[in-house]
Amino acid sequence: MDRIAGLSAFVRTADLGSFAAAGRVLGLSPSAVGKAVSKLESQLEIRLFQRSTRSLRLTEEGRAFHERCRRILDDLDDAHESLLRTREKPRGAIRLSCPIIAYHLLLPVLSAFMARYPEITLDLDFNDRIVDLIEEGVDVAIRSGELPDSRLMVRALRPFRLLLAATPAYLARHGTPRCPRDLSDHCSIGFRFPNSGKIQSWPLRRSKGEPDPRLNYVLTCNNMEALRGAVLRDLGIGCMPDFLAEAPVLAGHLVPLLLDHLDAPGQFNLIWPSSRHLSPKVRVLVDFLAEHLFISEPCLSTGKRHPASGENE
Repeated sequence: MDRIAGLSAFVRTADLGSFAAAGRVLGLSPSAVGKAVSKLESQLEIRLFQRSTRSLRLTEEGRAFHERCRRILDDLDDAHESLLRTREKPRGAIRLSCPIIAYHLLLPVLSAFMARYPEITLDLDFNDRIVDLIEEGVDVAIRSGELPDSRLMVRALRPFRLLLAATPAYLARHGTPRCPRDLSDHCSIGFRFPNSGKIQSWPLRRSKGEPDPRLNYVLTCNNMEALRGAVLRDLGIGCMPDFLAEAPVLAGHLVPLLLDHLDAPGQFNLIWPSSRHLSPKVRVLVDFLAEHLFISEPCLSTGKRHPASGENE
């Protein structure tokens, strides 16, 4: 603590130009400030100020040391303020942006969050467009894929998987594909990414040198719910997340295909703007969602669910 006091006395003196001015800010006498600075110089074995009867001037070493000490003290003040903020009761509005399909995961757990934090209100924005969190005033978002923006903080959720599926009626008419190349003889339902306009690639594992199957897209759309609806109406084979397909698969309305030929991990992340202070309301939401989303994983091959392996990050 003596060293911190010495650093504080030094920085305030350098900022204000005199021991007297620094003492008024620190609540100390000018002589106490001068002694603290002298003790610091003795510990460092270097002179930080050039002193005269009329002025106090930083040495070259003192200027470099002042810049570093200023950052250190700013970080200490920041840590202290962050600690105080964690003691505040979380309250206020949170704007949460999510992909449209995320409501399947999100809505079932929100009642528990709202019961735990009754003074927090939620503004949910469901869309598949990649929003600019900072420009659009979004507090937290759930997103998948690459997150190149260095202004964002990221917390990963448990991975999900993509799978191919079709209805029993469609397969009765067109046959069941046994390997990826069989897909060339089938009708495909494609997902078009809203931001880029590109069609999602199907995550098929192939042997070395084996070409991609030629997919015959009879319908494309930029909404995963619509894609699932088209597949459920016997229009073709579609690729969708496991949690979106699980209920119709377990009910017998969809059949998962080519499970042994898929290399299909997916990842949702919680993201929020980087800042020096994470507000209590955002902190508790991030912690809650990381704990409660994807707490179990679909097991479509057996029709059962089992606890997710591993812990939430």
